[in-house]
Amino acid sequence: MTTSTTTAGTATVAQRATGGPGRARPSLRFLRRSPLMTLGMFLVGLVVLAAVLAPWVGTRDPIQQNLALSNRPPMWQPRGTAQAPLGTDQFGRDVWSRIVYGSQISLAIGTAASLIGGLVGVTAGLVAGFYGGKVDTIVMRIVDLNLAFPLILLALAIAAILGPSLQNLILVMALTTWMIYARVVRGITLSIREREFIQAARAIGAVDTRIMFRHILPNLFAPVMVIWTLELARVILMESALSFLGVGVPPPTPTWGRMLAEGRSVLTTAPWIATFPGIAITLTVLGVNFFGDGLRDLLDPRLRKQT
Repeated sequence: MTTSTTTAGTATVAQRATGGPGRARPSLRFLRRSPLMTLGMFLVGLVVLAAVLAPWVGTRDPIQQNLALSNRPPMWQPRGTAQAPLGTDQFGRDVWSRIVYGSQISLAIGTAASLIGGLVGVTAGLVAGFYGGKVDTIVMRIVDLNLAFPLILLALAIAAILGPSLQNLILVMALTTWMIYARVVRGITLSIREREFIQAARAIGAVDTRIMFRHILPNLFAPVMVIWTLELARVILMESALSFLGVGVPPPTPTWGRMLAEGRSVLTTAPWIATFPGIAITLTVLGVNFFGDGLRDLLDPRLRKQT
């Protein structure tokens, strides 16, 4: 009876984590009833397509300068040109191409930092919640120490110390992201470790690592995925802020935050230099947030039944 109970519990966990064959139809029905999630998927899809197809979507080299075309307005305004649909900056660089190539940097940093932070945070929270005691105390005090500092100031200080580079920026973002995962995962693990199927696994002699990664970890899939989407939006926004302050990816690599900083001094005479990157940041963050909120409702059985 103990073995069958464990098997049933494991099967239920796996079905919740991966979804059964009947899960697709309610999910599609939920998408039709959730216009914000559909809008979020559409916006995120556009940004991903722009990043993947940048060499073909971009009209010019994003770092190529042409002073003869400096401060040209968008193509629908007088003096605009089809060679630069969204205008050019002070150095004659194409704003559209810089936005398109900048999406690669934002998505690369956001995805990599969120994955690294999620991996570290989930592992730390899982170990702390499962073992408790001194391990839990040490991990949570480290989390509290990190959360005691404003994340943007902590990221700014670390980036200034390590120096501007793509790898350092990913590391900085990951160091300011893992604590959120650790807190949530630790709380869920504390609750799950007392469940009947965990006790049954212990009774048949399952080792700790098997219990954590085979029985507890699948139950963390839904909340971790929701946190990942929301943290992805926050990382993209923080990367733009650090680039705006000059401690992000070094030039001449185009980033949305640096484009905002470069257009700040000519905001009254050439507003398109800063306006369009700002719109790109806003739409991307809104799209990821809309998708994350919808994903939370989709993966939560209680909220899904209400829809």
